[in-house]
Parts: sequence; structure tokens; C-alpha cells
Amino acid sequence: MAKRPTKPTKSVEPRRAGRGPSPEKTAQTRRVIIDAALGEFLENGYADTTMDGVARRAGVAKGTSYRYFPAKEALFEAVVREKIAGALIDADPANRRPDEPVSTFIRRTMLVSIREIERNGRAAIARLVLVEGARFPEMTEIYRRVMFEPLLNQIRALAATARARGELRRPELEDYPHLLIAPIWFAIIHNGLLDRAHPLDIGDLFEAHLDLVFDA
Repeated sequence: MAKRPTKPTKSVEPRRAGRGPSPEKTAQTRRVIIDAALGEFLENGYADTTMDGVARRAGVAKGTSYRYFPAKEALFEAVVREKIAGALIDADPANRRPDEPVSTFIRRTMLVSIREIERNGRAAIARLVLVEGARFPEMTEIYRRVMFEPLLNQIRALAATARARGELRRPELEDYPHLLIAPIWFAIIHNGLLDRAHPLDIGDLFEAHLDLVFDA
């Protein structure tokens, strides 16, 4: 009995999974959501900011914002990390030139950033933490961990270098790095809470403080 000719088997190509968004698109969407969150926090405060509101402002679906940030706390941390703590990068002591006086380095890095502190929303976020932090301790913890403690550590390291270079007569700044940024916080409170009609120039105040702290 003759065998039937066998039909050639068709090669079946594996189905390709749908391509996801490119890394560039993903990063762009994340930036848009963070920008929208900053606007919502500044406009509505922490308590009244919602993930829905952020998604609407960003022009994305609510589910999209949750894919990037699972909760409002994560979104607030992203705002603090990228919109506020980013200023710490320039002031990293590792970026100081070998023979550069510490006071000059601070003017070149911190002072430049501080002069923009009201315009870019950093002062407003700090005031938000002051006003709502007692009700939402997660806000305070995020700000302390991401922004405040790293800044104090940088100042402490710079103070030690300045002391070794003879730029500081006394060692208090090493023990209390808070002293360097105290005028900034006073001005933030003054401008937003105490006397909005007569705001202080935070950059000028900080520069005057530098002249008092560091030996000429």
C-alpha cells in the first residue's frame, strides 16, 4: 500500500510580545507626572492632593500614574528627590576644587541654588512640610531623609575642611551644621507665614550670613 506523501510542516514563528514604551518615553512620562505633582502640592497642599488630580494635570490615565508611583507618599518623595534634593549634587564636597576656599565653593554652589529657592518652588515645599508635617509625619520623614540629613552631612564635611584650612576660627559649625542654613529657614517662614507683604531676599540674607560665619 502506497504511503501518502507527507505535507511539509509549516514553521510557526513565535508571536512577538507587544513592544512597551521606549526608555525615553518612560522617562518623559515620569517627568510629566512629577511636574504635575509639584503643581498639585503647591496649589492644593499635601492633604488635598490626590492621585486623580495629578493624573488629570499630567494628562495621563490614573492607572498610568499608579504604575510609576504606587501611592501619594511615593509621589511626594519623587518630587522632593528630583525637584529639591537635586540641588545637593552641585554642593557635594567632592566637587570642590582642590585649592578652592570652602566659602567660595559654597557661594558657587549653594548660594546660586538658594537665590532660586522661591522661584522654583523649593521654599514652598519646605513651608508645606512645616504646615502639614505634623498631620502627615510621612512627609516630614521623606523630607528629612531625602533632603535635610544629606544637606547637613555635606555642610558638616565642608565645615571640617574649612576648619582645617583656617577658614573657621571656631568648631561649632562642625557640631551644628544647622547653623549655616538657619537663616534660610527663617526667611522661608518669614516670607510665607510671618510677613508676606515684605519678603526677604533669601539669597542676600544667606550671603550676609556667610560673611559672618567664614573668616575673610
